[in-house]
Amino acid sequence: MSYLRAEDVLPKNIIEMIQQYVDGENIYIPKKSDCRSDWGSRSGIKKELEERNSCIFADYVSGKTIPELADHYCLSDKSIQRIILQCKKK
Repeated sequence: MSYLRAEDVLPKNIIEMIQQYVDGENIYIPKKSDCRSDWGSRSGIKKELEERNSCIFADYVSGKTIPELADHYCLSDKSIQRIILQCKKK
């Protein structure tokens, strides 16, 4: 995340108003809620995890055991069970 100088983007009266609350500190101004991206949508990790989970479920359906899947995908047995349950619900 890059920082912007307040002097470059805000009017002087707004800066003076903000200085009443925080003076010389860094603050984070969040995006409007309607402008936020869903988790993982920008990086692509959400899609990767969905594909991995589909593979796990397919391997489970084809007969692999939960401990085998946990070892192969480097996950805990509980994580594999949770993924299988989620895929069954879809």
